[in-house]
Amino acid sequence: MDFARVGRLNGVPVALVANGPGPQLAGEAVDVAEQSERMDAFISTGFCGGLEPSLNACDIFVATEVAGIGPALAPASPRPFKPGRLLSMDRVVSTAAEKSELGKAGASAVEMEAAAVAARAQRWNIPFYAVRVVTDTSAETFPLDFNQMRSPDGRFSRARILGAALRRPFAVFPELIKLNRTTKRAAQALGDFLADSRF
Repeated sequence: MDFARVGRLNGVPVALVANGPGPQLAGEAVDVAEQSERMDAFISTGFCGGLEPSLNACDIFVATEVAGIGPALAPASPRPFKPGRLLSMDRVVSTAAEKSELGKAGASAVEMEAAAVAARAQRWNIPFYAVRVVTDTSAETFPLDFNQMRSPDGRFSRARILGAALRRPFAVFPELIKLNRTTKRAAQALGDFLADSRF
């Protein structure tokens, strides 16, 4: 796995695992965690894209349902969050036009890993939460098609991203820098929310 740690959150033991984008890698991470530790709940967390115009960058999104899988629980938190239906798919939704179409189908936000985690939680009868933070809004289009930047195992290839950016540097690099700044702010907002939440 890319990352694995054990610790405590608000006095509760936690195991943190990460393995890259997409359901296959996320599922593998959950399988390893479940074999290594006794789990009382699963929390799928990370970034998401907004499909509803009301979702802004750095907003906390808590899924009430993962499309095609079933309901999800909401943590108790003094911090504000926006609830809704989460769409989880094995691809990056890169354009505002595609986000608009997916939003019309009833989803509020989109990401790449929650379905794999939710399916295992359902199979093992373990409580499931999906807490995400918005990095790109429904009106935004990425400067690159990140689906073409994935390696055969599903991870994002920095070499491919750099190569694609160098072909259109004045158009792509400013947008990538902007996205990097947003994701850093979003990660901080997500961390603050999780630190104050009870699951």
